Amino acid sequence: MRKPGYNLALAGLLLCFIVVILGAYTRLVHAGLGCPDWPGCYGFLTVPQSDHALETAQLRFPDDPVEAFKAWAEMIHRYAAGTLGLLILGLAVIGIRQRRDPGYPTGLCVGLLALVVCQALFGMWTVTLKLWPQVVTAHLLGGFATLSLLLLLVLRLSGRLPALHPTRSLTRLRLLARFALAVVILQIMLGGWTSTNYAAVACIDLPTCHGEWWPEMDFHTGFNLLHQEIGPNYLGGMLEGPGRTAIHFTHRLGALITTFVVLLLGWQLWRARLHGLALLLCLALTAQVGLGITNVLAALPLAVAVAHNGMAALLLLCTLAVNYRVRAPAAVRVRLEARPRRSLASHA
Repeated sequence: MRKPGYNLALAGLLLCFIVVILGAYTRLVHAGLGCPDWPGCYGFLTVPQSDHALETAQLRFPDDPVEAFKAWAEMIHRYAAGTLGLLILGLAVIGIRQRRDPGYPTGLCVGLLALVVCQALFGMWTVTLKLWPQVVTAHLLGGFATLSLLLLLVLRLSGRLPALHPTRSLTRLRLLARFALAVVILQIMLGGWTSTNYAAVACIDLPTCHGEWWPEMDFHTGFNLLHQEIGPNYLGGMLEGPGRTAIHFTHRLGALITTFVVLLLGWQLWRARLHGLALLLCLALTAQVGLGITNVLAALPLAVAVAHNGMAALLLLCTLAVNYRVRAPAAVRVRLEARPRRSLASHA
């Protein structure tokens, strides 16, 4: 049976996916600094268009001329993110009102609101710190985390997908599903770092890179989080070739590991007769790998690059749905949590 707030949570999930896509588009068209201030745009609530507004904007930010296309890309993303924040605020209010219901995920609703507040701060720092890769990557990951928690909230409020009867084989499958989720998250982190350091086209051939199986790479520079100082404008990236190559090559290796682990999970799901989840997971993986290969061979076409970001989100959601489906029943979780306390009491 559906719980209060289900429809709002579902709307939030769909809107959050759109926000993730808009964020990827904004980043890929180099519009992250389309508005040099936050939360407005050149001091206005919308993109300045009239002659007077344009003149005022130029006086306020003489080093940042107005580019309408980039400014609108940035502001549309902000409008969508702001609307999502209001939806999540509504979910938090519903969660607090339902706090006396022991089965209602009130903590998840409030946690989502806290995460969105952090996301707003990272959105501000993305602009004020001029696309510092560490902050941009954290902002990207925060968007994926928000999307994941919204899916979890939708599943819990829907009352569907009950936990499966516990068996030994299901326990092994649960461990594999958790491992696959961790691998997918790490690969998304690598993808975010690749994107924010503009390393997506550091290698333009496959399966080699620069015609070599092990090209010249500088891992220390590519993954030294303290190397890139706060201050300069990071639009277009600041790393040299070997640093970017190291990031790109690591993302490729991560893709191979992710493919193997997710295919293994899909096979085990099929054996467990969870055919729908197995097919969905493998289809998302196949599409994501195909988009990644196309990005390299076609030199990062905009539509494909945006789709690659969106499919990464869908692959994450599929893996999370698998984990939710194979979760331990509540009674089993209670027994497992109580077992250490009983053993301590017996020793006492």
